[in-house]
Amino acid sequence: MGTLGAVSEVDEAPPARLNVGVVGTGRVGAVLGAALKRAGHHVVAAYGVSVTSRSRASELLPGVSMMDVDGVLDRADLVLLTVPDDVLPGLVEGLATTDAVRPGQFVVHTSGRFGVAVLDPATRSGALPLALHPAMTFTGTSVDLQRLEGATFGVTAPEQLWPVAEALVIEMGSEPVRVAEDQRTLYHAALTHGANHLITLVNDAMDLLRAAGVEQPDRSLAPLLSAALDNTLRQGDEALTGPVSRGDAGTVAGHLQELERALPEAAGAYTALARRTAARALAAGRLQATDAESLLEILASRPPA
Repeated sequence: MGTLGAVSEVDEAPPARLNVGVVGTGRVGAVLGAALKRAGHHVVAAYGVSVTSRSRASELLPGVSMMDVDGVLDRADLVLLTVPDDVLPGLVEGLATTDAVRPGQFVVHTSGRFGVAVLDPATRSGALPLALHPAMTFTGTSVDLQRLEGATFGVTAPEQLWPVAEALVIEMGSEPVRVAEDQRTLYHAALTHGANHLITLVNDAMDLLRAAGVEQPDRSLAPLLSAALDNTLRQGDEALTGPVSRGDAGTVAGHLQELERALPEAAGAYTALARRTAARALAAGRLQATDAESLLEILASRPPA
């Protein structure tokens, strides 16, 4: 098997071609397996439960044998655990208890929430632990392979294994970013807040535009949101525009009245985000305290649903 050899040698040579096993061929697992295969590693076995997962594996990992978890670990030098966060601790404990993990075997998980401590049961069995979290949203298709180019991975690893983690991420076309063990949950919360809540926010905005009679809301939002995102990443709070940053209390009050009529569940989110926007605008000097007074009164009188 194409193992990396002793840990003491890791910092002296790039990773050899590894036999890779994927436990969980969901949207993330199948794509990362394909990315490692593209980099020259050998995906030798995979495990997936649902029909969708198995179909995805056949498309992205053609010819790879589907088998049970123990069979995947038995064949792999590097095991990629791409399972839901809440499932991961029990899975690792079970693998260690049944002696499925071999000394010198890389055990890699992709959870944003956990670092390498969750892999301690496997590490005590001699495994080499890595936490590699792709900061990317996945569709489970070949499109994701292109999106990995230039994306980042949040990496937590023992210092002697950092060169291996770094090489694997770079081979997949991405950039490794160090995340300390005790900062993983905060790191993941930041990404979730920015990406997942953005999807909810945009879908709410599209629903509201449809309610306003706009037949193709995506065409109205795409250039606006693209510009807003670009400006924010470049300028931070200096990119703030709109009625909250101007202190237009009457406009915000009108918005809330219409939101409560058209989509009441969105009115609470609007109120909470407007409060947070006002606080950031005040701190950045984009909103003057005198202009904010009536605005904040309106927001305070309408608690989020």
